[in-house]
Amino acid sequence: MYKTIGILAHVDAGKTTFSEQLLYHTNSIRQRGRVDHKDTFLDHHAIEKQRGITVFAEQAVISYNGSTYTLIDTPGHVDFSPEMERAIQVMDYAVLIISAVDGVEGHTETVWQLLRKHQVPTFFFINKTDREGTDIKNILSEMRTQLSADIFDFTSSFTEEVIEFIAERDEELLETYMESGFEQALWLKTLKTMIHDNKVFACTSGSALKDIGVMDFFEMLDQLTETTYNETDDFAARVYKIRHDDNGKRITFLKALSGTLRVREEVLYGGKSEKITQIRVYSGNKYKAVEQVHAGELFAVTGLTEASIGDGIGSLQEQAIFNLIPTLKSKVVFDPSLHVKDVLSCFRHLDAEDPSLRVYWDEHFQEIHVHVMGVIQLEVLQEVVKERFQMDVAFEDPKILYKETIGTPVIGYGHFEPLKHYAEVHLKIEPGERNSGITFENACHANDLSIGHQNLVRTHLFERDHHGLLTGSALTDVKITLLTGRGHNEHTAGGDFREATYRALRQGLEQAENILLEPYYDFKIKVATEQIGRVLSDIQQASGNFGPPETVGDTVIISGKVPVATFMNYSTTFASFTHGKGALSLLFGGYDRCHNEEQIIEEIGYDKDADPEYTSTSIFCAKGKGYAVPWQEAEQAMHC
Repeated sequence: MYKTIGILAHVDAGKTTFSEQLLYHTNSIRQRGRVDHKDTFLDHHAIEKQRGITVFAEQAVISYNGSTYTLIDTPGHVDFSPEMERAIQVMDYAVLIISAVDGVEGHTETVWQLLRKHQVPTFFFINKTDREGTDIKNILSEMRTQLSADIFDFTSSFTEEVIEFIAERDEELLETYMESGFEQALWLKTLKTMIHDNKVFACTSGSALKDIGVMDFFEMLDQLTETTYNETDDFAARVYKIRHDDNGKRITFLKALSGTLRVREEVLYGGKSEKITQIRVYSGNKYKAVEQVHAGELFAVTGLTEASIGDGIGSLQEQAIFNLIPTLKSKVVFDPSLHVKDVLSCFRHLDAEDPSLRVYWDEHFQEIHVHVMGVIQLEVLQEVVKERFQMDVAFEDPKILYKETIGTPVIGYGHFEPLKHYAEVHLKIEPGERNSGITFENACHANDLSIGHQNLVRTHLFERDHHGLLTGSALTDVKITLLTGRGHNEHTAGGDFREATYRALRQGLEQAENILLEPYYDFKIKVATEQIGRVLSDIQQASGNFGPPETVGDTVIISGKVPVATFMNYSTTFASFTHGKGALSLLFGGYDRCHNEEQIIEEIGYDKDADPEYTSTSIFCAKGKGYAVPWQEAEQAMHC
């Protein structure tokens, strides 16, 4: 039986130390490492050893009690959350570690919400119970209040309290218990199902550093988990990680969801088929080559040249959706002696390994931009580029990543007809639901425009981010419908429909009410009663909003929404006036109307009429010459 177990936590909760103990006691490593000694098995990257934090999600293989476990140690720092989320998508079960000293911290709640969103069955381990003054009952109470009321303490197995807890949640089991008493085999089977179905969450406690309770926890986890993967079905897998070896060869990491895979077999993804040239099973930074892998296994392959993180492989063709999206962007700064194409090439490599970077090349200004979660990520990125590509780069201070949408429906017209070229496109552009991105509908008849040309229009709408008119930021939250169009049997050439589509989109935006959007946090704050006045004042000054405060004992919990721009550095202020005793959880809550739109538009200073990549002007042809028609007159000049 193959089981993938993820280890997650707020930074410094003891996640990597916990993993080291498991690996040691299951004879997977000969010697336990320590984060402070910079010799842990899973944090083997030089940057991780230097900083004492996990940056990359790494895995180790454990054989125990007839099952093969793949343990994934994930980053705990918020700046590397996208790496953590990518790993979550291939976990069968998760272990969420809570520090008995710090309790439920801000990032703990972020991790918990992600686990719930992806429906990963979760176990808890309360760590650092050897520290003086820790109170497990208080921590459990806090976990039940802030995370889930369905968390129960299984440290002493089936106590009366546990039996009562489970019976309350299963009527059939309660009836059986009342009639014939307690039968451990039946209760274990039921509990296993309830854990798998995310109805209850088992918890134990101990100290990873002092090696207290870690193997007791693992024995419980082994007893209460099972996986059922079908090897007889067609092969299906999900890409969850991309790496490049020292020679630049692309390594694609997969989770097999069904079937089997052998070396030299061909697999389908994204409409193309490629042959697997090697299969590797990794543990830490070492691997062994194997001839075949089975459903449930995590492994890596060579031979897939274009597969992206989140892609389905084989009979699984749907793309994974990730919730953690960077809200900042930064310009790459490098010495003029470095060739820009070489720098861009190295960032393209990194973009394949971390698609949240969204590396963007600005042709007009000859600049490279990256999307990031925070300053720590930029520092690590700088070190990675130096170590792997021997290039010294820096980054400008990160800026907020704005987006744009519209508030009114419009019809946009685009025509491109210089001599011996021809394409015309009519698009209906409507406001979409907030955070829905760009959606497309085709209402064009094949008699008006060929299916091939219709597909070209759709391709050009999704091939890149399109600039809005206010700040040049990416257009989002719109529904675009292709109404009609026209091509020419002789004169329509490659690129003509790109020109017509872009012009139609831009001409539509010229007519619409344009709206600037900014990223928001969903926040949850827990403070002592006497500090709530200060917190509410800070939120209002930050242009946030909140619901009615909830009082629990001598603390107050408040939730709401606040712009990232005004709150991204608030954690330092918050920790200072709460003396580190308050809890602040910030989770990306999508985009909404910018609170200071006019100020931002003025600061960015985008000139919509001077954008080298976009124009709303259409081109028509008369007497063998092309001539321009401004957007205001375009509708009357159209041929359709």
